[in-house]
Amino acid sequence: MTVKDAIGVMRAPDHLVFGVGQRKAVADYVAALGRSALLVTDERMAADPEFGKMRSAILAQGVAIDVFAGVEPELPVACVKEAAKAGKAVDVVVGIGGGSCLDAAKCTALLAQHGGSPSDYYGEYKVPGPIHPVIAVPTTAGTGSEVTPVAVVDDPERALKVGISSPYLIPAVAICDPELTLSCPPGLTAASGADALTHAIEAFTALRRPADDRLSVDHVFVGKNTFSDMHALEAIRLIGGHLVRAVENGSDLEARTQVMLGSTLAGLAFGAAGTAAAHAIQYPVGALTHTAHGLGVATLLPYVMNWNQPACGDTYVAVGRALGVSGSCTPDAAIAAVADLFDRIGIPKTLAELGVSADSQAEVVRLSLSVERLIKNNPRPLDEKGMVELVGDALQGRRTRHAIEERAE
Repeated sequence: MTVKDAIGVMRAPDHLVFGVGQRKAVADYVAALGRSALLVTDERMAADPEFGKMRSAILAQGVAIDVFAGVEPELPVACVKEAAKAGKAVDVVVGIGGGSCLDAAKCTALLAQHGGSPSDYYGEYKVPGPIHPVIAVPTTAGTGSEVTPVAVVDDPERALKVGISSPYLIPAVAICDPELTLSCPPGLTAASGADALTHAIEAFTALRRPADDRLSVDHVFVGKNTFSDMHALEAIRLIGGHLVRAVENGSDLEARTQVMLGSTLAGLAFGAAGTAAAHAIQYPVGALTHTAHGLGVATLLPYVMNWNQPACGDTYVAVGRALGVSGSCTPDAAIAAVADLFDRIGIPKTLAELGVSADSQAEVVRLSLSVERLIKNNPRPLDEKGMVELVGDALQGRRTRHAIEERAE
C-alpha cells in the first residue's frame, strides 16, 4: 500500500469507557444527557441484581425511568415497534444486555426521533438525522453493537434478517464492564466470542477500496483501512488468546476482560470496514434455521476464508500470527487455526448441523447474493457460481475440515 492509497476511517461513540467496575458510571452519563430514560433489556437481565443497582443509581440522580424488558433473541421487528412506543416520551435510551438489547435500543431511539417503521430505514444512509442519545451497556462480548453504526432485525416480511446502517446509530456512550459478562453461560460465551472473532477477521480481510475523497461519505462501511486494521489485528490476538479460557472457566475475569476488549475493538474495526460473505450468508441461514447469529457466522468463516484465500495470502499470514501459529505460518495454517479454535469451543462444523438442508441451498445462495453491501465488501468477487460452491462446501463440510485433521496429526 502506498501513502497515496492509505486512508483511515473510524466511527465510534462520543464516549467509550472500558474496564472492571465501570458500569457504576452509567447513572452519571444518563443524567448528563437528560432527565428521563428508557432502559431497554430482556427479561433475564431485568431480573439481574446488577440491573437493579444500575436502575437505582439512575433514579438517585433524579432521572425518571421507564423499563422495556421485552427484547427477544435475534430481535424480531415487532419487538422494536413495541419498545418504540415507550421511547417517544424520554430523553435518553439505555440498552443493557446482549447484542439484541443494544440493537433494540438503537432502533427505539431512531423511531422515537423520526417515527415510521423500521423498514423505512433498511439499508445504508436512510436515517435522516440524529436520533435520541443512546447509552449502550453490553453484557456479552460478541456483537460489538455498543460501538457500531448498524442494527439488525428479523423481519418476517423478509426472507432474511436485515440491517439499518447509519453513523447516526452509533451510541453516544458505550460502557463496557467485563464483570457484566461473568454470568454469561459457556454456550453463549462461545457463540458471542466467535462472532467477535469473525467480525475482526472479516474486517481485516475486507476489500480495500481506492482512497478517493468520497469514500467515507458515500459508504457507511468503507472496506479495509488503516484504523480498522489496527483494531482488527489486536482483536484477533486478544480473542484468539483468551476465548477458550473464558468458555471453560466463566469466572476467569482476566480472560473475560481480554475477550470483551477484543470484542469492542472488533466492533470498531467492522464498524468502519464492514463485514463480508460470512455475514451475508448468515442472514438467510439465520432466518431459515433460527440459530444464533454468532454460531452461524463462525460455522461459515473457515469456508469463507478458504474461498477468499487467493485474494488474502498475506493478510491470512498476519491473522495466523495473531492467533499464535508458530514457525512458518501459511494461509492454510491460519484457516486451520481458526477452525481448530472454533472446534474447541463447540461451534458447529457445517451448515447441515445448523439445520440447513440440501433443498434449501439454492434459496440460501439467492438471498446471500442479495445482501449487496456485504458481498461488495468481500475481498474475492462472488458471483452465483462462486456462491453455489461456497455454500455447498459449508453445507457438506468440504475443503476445510481436513485441515484440522492434518494439523491434529
